[in-house]
Amino acid sequence: MPSLLSNRLAQRMLRPAFSLVEQRMERVTTAFQTDLDALHHEVADLRRRQYGLSLLLDRAGRDGDRMPTATQIDTLVREVAAVTGRDRDHARREVTVAYRHLVAVEALGTGGLAGTLSDVCGRLAAVPQLAPPNGEVLEIGTGHGLFAAALRRMLHRGGVEARLTVVDPLADAPDRAELIRGNLALGGADGAGTARLVRGDFARPEIRAQLADRHYGIVVVNTPQDGPRHDLEQAAALAAPDALILVTSTDRSRADSLRPAGRIAQTRYLRTAPAHTDTLA
Repeated sequence: MPSLLSNRLAQRMLRPAFSLVEQRMERVTTAFQTDLDALHHEVADLRRRQYGLSLLLDRAGRDGDRMPTATQIDTLVREVAAVTGRDRDHARREVTVAYRHLVAVEALGTGGLAGTLSDVCGRLAAVPQLAPPNGEVLEIGTGHGLFAAALRRMLHRGGVEARLTVVDPLADAPDRAELIRGNLALGGADGAGTARLVRGDFARPEIRAQLADRHYGIVVVNTPQDGPRHDLEQAAALAAPDALILVTSTDRSRADSLRPAGRIAQTRYLRTAPAHTDTLA
């Protein structure tokens, strides 16, 4: 039996329907091609933007990239809120500002800032909210000085005028002292008593004696990649009452005089004993 579509009469009767289907198919195809072309343009634009963003935020010259995920920031906000006792909206604002400071000092400074994005931003966001007893900051093992610069800016934003003291052996490069001083200036340290660089090994008694001219409200203990770990008791001896001491979580050193205050990312937060107050009977 011959096909109905091969019948001339059937073809004449069905021709309008075929034309209508063809027109609709052409419209659908044209719309699909338009959407596809727009998608191609959008992808190409995103690739151009991603390339520029990666030049600013990828891991070149750093310990890791500076492009956080939403999950990473959410976790960091939760940890900062838990340690500082502030609500999550406030913690999120502080984490956001801390991230911007991190990107800024690394873009303007020389060298890199050691640590993961979560660890650095956690420190920058949390420390000003933990009410250090004074603005004296001691960083033991400063690297390139960029963290100290960013921390000073965050403390200034929180109403604390910080005075930085950074101590480092500077054994790997004799000209690194000038590099560090230049980076410290990014924190607003103008050299008029707002920042000083002490060259030497913190483990040496004469270096600690040089640092003991003041009591520090914030002590950042950066664990060296090799060699012995810094003595937390020695660091605590230089701190003011109720001072904050930050130490990497991989450093399991203990100090009986320190109280745990929480953990954010790879940093443990400790506090020295509060000032003794006598009460009248």
